[in-house]
Amino acid sequence: MSLVSDVKTDVNMREVTFSISAEDLEKACERVYQRQKKDIAVKGFRKGKVPRKMVEKLYGEDVFFEDAVNMIIPGELDAIIREKEIIIIDRPSVELVSCTKEDGAVCKAVLITKPEVTVGEYKGIHAPMKVREVTDDDVNQQIEMLRQRQARVVDVDDRAAQLGDEVKINFEGFIDDEAFEGGKGEDYPLRLGSGQFIPGFEDQIVGKNIGEKFDVSVTFPEEYGDDRYAGKAAVFKTELLGITMQELPEVDDELAKDISEFDTIDELREDIKKNLTQTAEQQAQTRFENAIFDAVVDATDAVIPQVLFDRRIDQRIREFEGQLQQQYGDLKLNEYLQLTGMTLEQLRDEYEPQAKKEVTLRLALEKIADLEDIQVSDDELEEALQEFAASMQAPIEFVKARIPVEDYRTDMRVTKVVELIKNNAVVDNDMAEAETAEAPAEEAAAEEAPAAE
Repeated sequence: MSLVSDVKTDVNMREVTFSISAEDLEKACERVYQRQKKDIAVKGFRKGKVPRKMVEKLYGEDVFFEDAVNMIIPGELDAIIREKEIIIIDRPSVELVSCTKEDGAVCKAVLITKPEVTVGEYKGIHAPMKVREVTDDDVNQQIEMLRQRQARVVDVDDRAAQLGDEVKINFEGFIDDEAFEGGKGEDYPLRLGSGQFIPGFEDQIVGKNIGEKFDVSVTFPEEYGDDRYAGKAAVFKTELLGITMQELPEVDDELAKDISEFDTIDELREDIKKNLTQTAEQQAQTRFENAIFDAVVDATDAVIPQVLFDRRIDQRIREFEGQLQQQYGDLKLNEYLQLTGMTLEQLRDEYEPQAKKEVTLRLALEKIADLEDIQVSDDELEEALQEFAASMQAPIEFVKARIPVEDYRTDMRVTKVVELIKNNAVVDNDMAEAETAEAPAEEAAAEEAPAAE
């Protein structure tokens, strides 16, 4: 192999031209022939016994060139990339420029390289960390949720239906006195006030008693999903079959004993407040860290190839597919898209902004690791891999054979950078107060601004 040229053709693009000697080409052609000869059949010869010269005479001396060059290219190109210390981020595009028996071959490879990144200030970043105060209302909401879980469903037969009740109804819908498709239900359960039906439907059941038959008059919304019915008036012939309600337990010590390890409701309240406070502190810490790394991204300058964003989007979609199967059994991505009326391109578009932020942040963190000369020793790497293998309940050799170990080392370097940035960040709650003050002012300005003609 001989490097002919190495030219930077554009941002993150290099064009490498290299040659393959006639001797190396001949050796590769012979290896290709030896692999393929068992399948070569020519009249007058037994299958697998056709001499190479006969094959080349019949099909041309270049018959084995393409496979021979393809056999050589990966090793030759890899050697050039290592020698020139080029970091590529996608599969090279290789073109065969020329190939003859006498002169060998000349190939041209287009390489997409890792972006050159310039980072801004990453030490001493200011960000707010306001912890939301937990109020009595927050605690009461949690207790109400616990009450709801302990609710008993009881039949109601001594009063009319009320909002919050669950009723059972028969109904059939008519438009212009004609029954329409999908407008009929029997023994249908409906919680009044849930908004499950067309606006106005549930309100007209309130005040009715079991056994009553009545008409419910409504109008389908203009934006209704089925164009056949959108904006049209309909009448539903309805019968109220039954009413049930939830009976909630009292908020007292007995409730605390039933649903927790505590003996009194005051102890339960105190524990709920403590847990809510811990959650609020964790959320504040998360917002603080997000603000820090958003600042790192905003201060990063790089021209990033789309292939890196596409790769991250692909990863996100694979993760989403896994979540679908975990939560909904055998639900496939294409089935989810059909159910939601979304296309794959629309889903990719939804993921793209976050993918761009994540890729930019990763490149910035790797650049900072270089600037700070942050390294991971072989001993640190080995210890981390041992812990990872133990968590997987797998032998360390198995783990090393199946993960890119140097990529794992890079992940560890990035983790060190994350801690460096967090440890040097400055809590500045004046920023939060300034943002809070700016928001009403911006809203007021927007309200006062004249409308464009």
